[in-house]
Amino acid sequence: MLSLGAKVVIIADQFEQNLPLGEYGYIIAYDRNADNVFDYVVRVPAANRNFLVPDEDVELEEVLLQEEADRIEREALIDYALATFNEELFNRIVKGEEMPEEQDNAASESQTTEDFIRQVNLKAWI
Repeated sequence: MLSLGAKVVIIADQFEQNLPLGEYGYIIAYDRNADNVFDYVVRVPAANRNFLVPDEDVELEEVLLQEEADRIEREALIDYALATFNEELFNRIVKGEEMPEEQDNAASESQTTEDFIRQVNLKAWI
């Protein structure tokens, strides 16, 4: 349940009541009548009206902005993977494949101090 005064966007009009789709509004009241399908009373300043809307017809502005940011980020990563011919990154993004865990991390954790110093000295010498 959304809080009073929450800024919402009207995303659907399932009961075809000519809601202004895509417009911002503010929740000004709950409709607690059990016989009614509407959940909220939303004030839409652009239309200068109040509308009774069900829960499915409105979404918080923050949620919509986060979904849009995630979509743009995913598209940018796909474009980058295609531009750099990075097949592994492309498959991970598009198909949802997980990257294999590197075994170097597990090996370095179980490494003794002397082995670590030996590796650092070897790399420094090279």
